[in-house]
Amino acid sequence: MNVITRLYQDSDRRAFIDLNLDWIEESFSVEQSDRDQLERPEETILSVGGQIIVAELNGEVVGTGAILTPHHHPADDRKWLEIVKMSARKNIRGKGIGRAILEALIEQAREMQADAIWLETNSDLTAAIGLYEKCGFEHLTQVELWPTPYARCNVQMVLQL
Repeated sequence: MNVITRLYQDSDRRAFIDLNLDWIEESFSVEQSDRDQLERPEETILSVGGQIIVAELNGEVVGTGAILTPHHHPADDRKWLEIVKMSARKNIRGKGIGRAILEALIEQAREMQADAIWLETNSDLTAAIGLYEKCGFEHLTQVELWPTPYARCNVQMVLQL
């Protein structure tokens, strides 16, 4: 399977929305912050200095992920970025799409001169958590947790760059 990652284009909008709604609606409820990012990625991600990565397989978008300034700003003089909207097409999950997107997002963070990357997920998403751990993300302790805009998120992880 030859997965190619690249930066988001306007023509990727429908795939970005559909792939993310698919996994969110599968186990959770779509929240207002989801709607904002999915319906207005130019305003909520791209125009605020973020990037969206898409994964293609045979010319079709099969996965997405975004990196942007986090919604919480720790007072530690470090440049933090946050990963959001990681998705892979349901019928081909487990084939390396998520890893390809995550590696591209980490590279974007380095190009953006970030010191650390933060993300949120849910403990039920064991495959995603396993991927994040394999790529070096570490769990925050209960004391270290940041405020979250998502009702579904109960796991937070950090990668030091």
